Amino acid sequence: MDKQVFGFALLLVAVICVPVAIAPERGKQVLDGVLAFLTGKFGWLYLWFAVLVAGVLVWLAISRFGRIKFGSVDDKPEFPTLSWIAMIFTAGIGGGIMYWGAIEWAYYYDDPPMGARPRSLQAADWATAYPLFHWGITAWALFCLPALALSYVYHVRKQRTLRLSDACRGVIGDRADGWLGRLIDVLFIFGLIGAAGTSLGLEVPVVSESISSVTGLEKSALLDIGIIVLWTALFGVSVFLGLQRGLKRLANINMWLAGALGLFILVFGPTLFLIDTFTNSVGVMLQNVVHMSLYTDPVGGSGFEETWTVFYWGWWIAYAPFVGLFVAKISKGRTVRGMIGAMCLGGNLGCWVAFALLGNTGLFYEINGILPVADILQQDGDAAAIMATMSQLPLGGIALLAFVVLLVVFLATTLDSSAYTMAAAASRELPRNADPARWHRVFWAVVLASVSIVLMYAGGLEALQTMSIITAFPLIFVLGLVLVSFRRWVAADMRELESQATTTVRTDGDATPAPVGQRDL
Repeated sequence: MDKQVFGFALLLVAVICVPVAIAPERGKQVLDGVLAFLTGKFGWLYLWFAVLVAGVLVWLAISRFGRIKFGSVDDKPEFPTLSWIAMIFTAGIGGGIMYWGAIEWAYYYDDPPMGARPRSLQAADWATAYPLFHWGITAWALFCLPALALSYVYHVRKQRTLRLSDACRGVIGDRADGWLGRLIDVLFIFGLIGAAGTSLGLEVPVVSESISSVTGLEKSALLDIGIIVLWTALFGVSVFLGLQRGLKRLANINMWLAGALGLFILVFGPTLFLIDTFTNSVGVMLQNVVHMSLYTDPVGGSGFEETWTVFYWGWWIAYAPFVGLFVAKISKGRTVRGMIGAMCLGGNLGCWVAFALLGNTGLFYEINGILPVADILQQDGDAAAIMATMSQLPLGGIALLAFVVLLVVFLATTLDSSAYTMAAAASRELPRNADPARWHRVFWAVVLASVSIVLMYAGGLEALQTMSIITAFPLIFVLGLVLVSFRRWVAADMRELESQATTTVRTDGDATPAPVGQRDL
């Protein structure tokens, strides 16, 4: 254990959470003040940074650097491709895709962007297009950037530790081993606790409400805490078992369950409407992606950008170093182009399918007068709207149960990966075939549960969104260092390879340069 990273990360979490737990109202006021400052003064920074990262990854994928392999020429992938993609997707997305997939459209339908009239045809178009944007290629690019840099330094440059500070070595050099590196790693753990705590805090009320409606138990704080304890036990056991026996199996189960539920909704739900609406929403998004990426509404002052796009980019940025560390650990033998494709295309497609099935089903019920989902959302909250939508499906009780089970397993996989990665970041060394200490992994699982309880009762969804944006702000600058560092490494190594004029002989006798990245460094 690295006592400095471990201790200061806990201290920083305590500085935020203890005052909020002791005085929720006052704590919420402070958080709101910080949020107003960041979104009012720096909302544009979140937007421009996301655009920059997405552009760089497109360039990397089509450039010669895309052929670089993480490891030596003989290294084979540790996990089968489908399991690898499943682990990436479930680690990065978690239960959030289930939660927002069902109801995000309703928020935009009632309070649309771009000056559209609420609950109009234009509002419906934006309501189905914006979720695809917020969970699309730009979002996954934020995840992919640190994954590329960390995979390179760990598998190509053979760094013995696996920390966010290691991905900055190309800029800060040996200071990654000093106080600056420790600060970066502490900020990473702080951001991840904020993001993962947000995920857990958002989804517990849905599970609680579902259990209450099925069993007749009174929905209360005690029930919420009990669910968090059971949830923590589930992903605590998985993180205790490690990557092969725990995380891999949980991720595979997750994807099979998701596929089964998705197929059920597609077959027994409003099939034609789901396909047509998804097709239309992809067109609307692609036609307006530049506007959506930089939309700030300075004249209208609707606040849509601060409430949603900045929140989402903050959430993704706060999760990004964690996803990067986790993906780096499981990606030996993969290439730069392969990783970008798996994350930015595969991850994007998975999210789009979820919104096409879950969100468009709710919209169908709304516009056809079958179920007033938007009204339920306004009057009774997110959990009630989600439950009502799922219960309206054929075999509604079974569909709701499957949805809740999938929500639990999805989030357990993400929190499992989060606890594993925080333990890795707070470990002094992590050899390639070793896991962080088991007690260490379980400890961070308990910390995540504790933070989510505090945030839930300090203001619910608003406090959780605020925490994500706040914890992401310093990480923007850290990820900027990661971007520059990775660019320097690959450029320097490419020049070195070319200067050596390594050649391979074709069968016809011609000499051609060997593929870049196919060697040990």
